[in-house]
Amino acid sequence: MTAETTAPAPVRFDTKIAVLLRDDLETWQRLNVTAFLVSGLGTAVPEVIGEPYADADETPYLPMFRQPVMVFEGPKEMLTTAHTRAAGRGVPLSVFTSDLFATGNDRGNRAAVRAVRRDGMDLVGLAVYGPRNAVDKILKGASMHS
Repeated sequence: MTAETTAPAPVRFDTKIAVLLRDDLETWQRLNVTAFLVSGLGTAVPEVIGEPYADADETPYLPMFRQPVMVFEGPKEMLTTAHTRAAGRGVPLSVFTSDLFATGNDRGNRAAVRAVRRDGMDLVGLAVYGPRNAVDKILKGASMHS
């Protein structure tokens, strides 16, 4: 047998975790925003979390998502459109607005989001989770992050 015939088939999930970032962010902002956006998903949707890890020495490690996180990018207008689509579909959704770069704390972040109506948000990123085809429709036109 060759490695090709013994390797397990890739898992194709019927759901998708996706992050959409505004294409004009600095590298550090992209990384920070992505981390913040996905951080609440495991508590809101616990089935996305896999089992804890351990190495050969039995050192325990925290569990992680059981599936990949796909990261996309697009212009400001695309984030607005995707946000409208996601809110309309009722999928789990997180947002990061430009105001959050200035708050420096969780309470300030929530207050900054609450202060702006949904259609007035200056979105720099969003994350969605849901059925694969629904997420694909929400992110239609976005490019994979490079």
